[in-house]
Amino acid sequence: MIGVDVGGTFTDVVSIENGQIRTTKISTDVRTTEQGVLRGASEVAVADADVFNHASTHGLNAVITRRLPKIGFLTTEGHRDILDMGRTWRPAEGLMNPKWRRSYGDANRPLIERYLRRGVPERITATGDVLIPLDTDAVRAELAVLRKCGVQGVAICLLNAYVNSHHEEILRQLVHEELGDIPVSISSEVSPLAKEFARASTTVIDVFMRLIYTDYSKRLDAGLRDLGFGGDLNFADCGAQLVHAEVAMEHPFRIVFAGPAAGTVSSAHFGQMIGVDNLLCADVGGTSCDISLVHDGKPFVDTTFELEHDLLVNALSNEVTAIGAGGGSLVTIDAAGELKVGPGSAGSDPGPACYGVGGTQPATTDTCLLMGVIDGERFAAGRMKLDPDLSRRAFENLDCALSFDQRVSYAFNIAINNIAEGLTNIAIQHGVDPRDFSLVAYGAAGPMLLPATLGLVHAAEVIVPPHPGLFSALGLVSTDLVYADSRSAYTLLSPDMAESVDKIYQSMEAKLAGQIRDDHRDRVVYHRTFDGRLAGQTWETPFIEVPEGPINGAAIETMIANFHDTYQERAGNRFEALPVQGVTYRVQAVVKADKVDYPLLPNRPDGESPTPTRELTIRYLEDSPIPTHEYDRESLRAGDVIEGPAVIREALSTTFVVPGQYVTVGERAELRIRMQQN
Repeated sequence: MIGVDVGGTFTDVVSIENGQIRTTKISTDVRTTEQGVLRGASEVAVADADVFNHASTHGLNAVITRRLPKIGFLTTEGHRDILDMGRTWRPAEGLMNPKWRRSYGDANRPLIERYLRRGVPERITATGDVLIPLDTDAVRAELAVLRKCGVQGVAICLLNAYVNSHHEEILRQLVHEELGDIPVSISSEVSPLAKEFARASTTVIDVFMRLIYTDYSKRLDAGLRDLGFGGDLNFADCGAQLVHAEVAMEHPFRIVFAGPAAGTVSSAHFGQMIGVDNLLCADVGGTSCDISLVHDGKPFVDTTFELEHDLLVNALSNEVTAIGAGGGSLVTIDAAGELKVGPGSAGSDPGPACYGVGGTQPATTDTCLLMGVIDGERFAAGRMKLDPDLSRRAFENLDCALSFDQRVSYAFNIAINNIAEGLTNIAIQHGVDPRDFSLVAYGAAGPMLLPATLGLVHAAEVIVPPHPGLFSALGLVSTDLVYADSRSAYTLLSPDMAESVDKIYQSMEAKLAGQIRDDHRDRVVYHRTFDGRLAGQTWETPFIEVPEGPINGAAIETMIANFHDTYQERAGNRFEALPVQGVTYRVQAVVKADKVDYPLLPNRPDGESPTPTRELTIRYLEDSPIPTHEYDRESLRAGDVIEGPAVIREALSTTFVVPGQYVTVGERAELRIRMQQN
């Protein structure tokens, strides 16, 4: 098995063969992304692999940077500004700011310029009846405009099309007649769900991803075959669940957010192996700290997610919250003369000052280098040399009254507090007690920074898994093949509605069955849920369990009971006197796949103890320098106990155990860091 996580700076590759885990990290080729992937594949003997699982932030980065192809948008006449208005929600920081503008609005950076958004005369009612027939002559006139503008694809979203798709299907045919064989996505197929804006934005993202990924996937597949690969090419979706490449390319909006989600799945899988089911997961990279939650062994899943504030995509996704705290977070002085860390980042170009490639502002990496936590000679497995003199000069150039020692010390402590605040906020939002959870530290900077937050977050422990710098890529070999579908139909649930609900589920399951390969059919398990609400409510309670088999009167009664049970569990109240309305019906077809098995670590012979590789001096953490032992992680054995302060090094990451803590090495080679008891 091979898993590849393509990031904006690096491409992480992991290979599982005969129980052994091989890893490599290579630079991402942003212009021809598949070439970097193929270079990594060639280093891990791809010809011997049965599956090749792929995740990428390429499409996500294209949306964020607006390096997007030109596409058109067709909608019901009078509604073309739906992509400008969004849901009209403002973030907390914009509530009192009259200058705030939505990032994708026409006054800022629209995904599709207004002149490319065209309205067409037609109207479908909420019940699916045709109120105004589609005016095909007017449609051809609007398509003539798009042809002159040179659009490369078209997104179509008509009002109430999720109830009746007839007009959208005609529009797609007319687009192909007038504009040729270009990608066209219609909302009734991409996201046949209620709420127009989310359906429209999802359809737009789908067209962009088709233009970005369709040819890319073909080139990647051809390149892998040239390297002798004869297995299955799979793409990870926004829940880090695998989908065969051909199926993924039918609606590639589902793969836009795959990379961040993979770390959560990797954490859940590893947690099950070591018997820890409640996890606060923190992926600390160069720019951000991506935080997620695993409860009772399962990631928190959302029915939608935001690419930017209020820019929605209707896809099942692991709930991941990003904060501006990473190894590249910049240390700056604000207008009041106070020192700040983040949310701005040095990125990879120019990077922190110590990189020596033009960066002049200090970053958290510079802080840790000056403290002695980072070894400048062995950074990134020795591929880069860091210059502490450049870090010192960057801190000295800060315009503030603090002494040099205070600048470095405060920069570290503020960075730690930023991460701790983010972790605490996520725990509070979900109503969980951090003391019942373990922190999972991964990403290149996670093991270096997370242990210092333990006393602030008051979690049970910090767990540093094996290969933390490539842990998200390991999530791609820790998950199953999943085919999913969903439909909206507002239905007051009662026994006499059983037939209509049953038809919805039978239709979706038949569609999914057609996507599953013959050799996988004996391993498929169907899982039904629905999103429901009390009659009169605006928002739904998602993922209510639905029984297997035909939907009859008894099944409807079970659905209603399940809704009340789930509603009470999540909201604390129960209203059995109120009718339950089904809104969205969901099916997943799960094909169990082989997963990575982390090998057992041998114990150290009796009477022996771990031997430090050398002694370091940690500066600026306390008032005076602290003598610290350095260990090589590869030399550690199960059951080893190391008192803090300590620095544990490996090829692509460094774990920093602060004073007052100790680390125990687990049987799966995990490092478990806890506070010492007084």
